[in-house]
Amino acid sequence: MNKVILVGNLTRDPELTTTNSGVSVCRFSIAVQRRFANADNGPQADFFNIVVWRNQAENCSKFLKKGSKCGIVGRLQNSSYEASDGTKRYATDIVADEVEFLNSRNSDSSDVPSMPSSPKPQTELEPIDDDSLPF
Repeated sequence: MNKVILVGNLTRDPELTTTNSGVSVCRFSIAVQRRFANADNGPQADFFNIVVWRNQAENCSKFLKKGSKCGIVGRLQNSSYEASDGTKRYATDIVADEVEFLNSRNSDSSDVPSMPSSPKPQTELEPIDDDSLPF
């Protein structure tokens, strides 16, 4: 089984490109906060490279930007290549199957979609006469 679920913030703006065959691909990285602080009580984060394909890639490019919070469901993919100096390099990416945009309505980005607001709960309760209760 190869499944990854992450929630984090983009560390840079997404980069949208297309393959030679015209398929959209979007690349960005996210910082995922660690549960525990480091020895100096400072926050720690892990950084992951994300790759998104096709329509989802276009949506990520359109609605995400540096600092946006998103949820990723995907899989790990390892690759290797030869660098210009002749050394072999290895890379691990998260290939996203699902990307959820998690910014709130109050975020400073008007381009990021948000959930519709729910009705406010009633703050005052009316007193009920005990004789009117059915039990």
